[in-house]
Amino acid sequence: MKIIVAIKQVPVRDSQLKIDAAGRWIQESDLSFEINEPDAYALEEALQLKEKHGGEVIVLCAGPARAAQTIREALAKGADRALHVEEDGISGLDTLGVSRLLARAIETEKPDLILTGLQSDDLGYGQTGVVVAELLGLPHGTIIMQVEAMEGRIKVKRELEDGWFQHVEMPLPAVLTIQSGINKLRYATLMGIKKAKTKEIKRLAPSEMGGATAAAAVVEKIYAPQRGKQTQILEGDARTAAAKLVEKLKFEVRVL
Repeated sequence: MKIIVAIKQVPVRDSQLKIDAAGRWIQESDLSFEINEPDAYALEEALQLKEKHGGEVIVLCAGPARAAQTIREALAKGADRALHVEEDGISGLDTLGVSRLLARAIETEKPDLILTGLQSDDLGYGQTGVVVAELLGLPHGTIIMQVEAMEGRIKVKRELEDGWFQHVEMPLPAVLTIQSGINKLRYATLMGIKKAKTKEIKRLAPSEMGGATAAAAVVEKIYAPQRGKQTQILEGDARTAAAKLVEKLKFEVRVL
């Protein structure tokens, strides 16, 4: 089974973020980066499927040159090789633009299964896997909790609301977005880190893949939420004031 795992490099979660001069994105020059955590679970699922059924795990990442560090980390965990769509202006592309780059890279490999994380830690759109599936004309499943591979098909368990689950069978090839927490993430071993240095990272330029497409949606401005203080005096006796407080906590603050 040939599995492609799409991963994304994102700022470390506890980073102190500052808005850039243009006001359209964050300053990246002084940030540290890591693999998007939901994508790490997709990688772990792919590695476990490979251990059960054999085959090959290929990491796919679209991003600037610095993303090579994150790709090497994925290779150190057990991925066999990688595809790096090197695009310095990746932050200026919307979901459709990024998905088109990923889909073009996937078409050259003709994999049996494509996995992504459910969403990204930085933007959190939760759309890339679904859009890639649509561009490739493949069946897809989202919020996947379990994958069972069969001859030419897979059976998946999807998480729904209120503790409900859905079991679906679909033909291969297919695209799945993996729910975080379904497996215990592995660490890269010392041997894995050494082997990662010799594994292939094939660099693909957007210009060789038809070029980067213009964004259909553009971020005009980002800004930190405004902070303000406001005091309200709740009139009435203790019982009346308590009832008003509960109502505000429930319907305005929404903490109850």
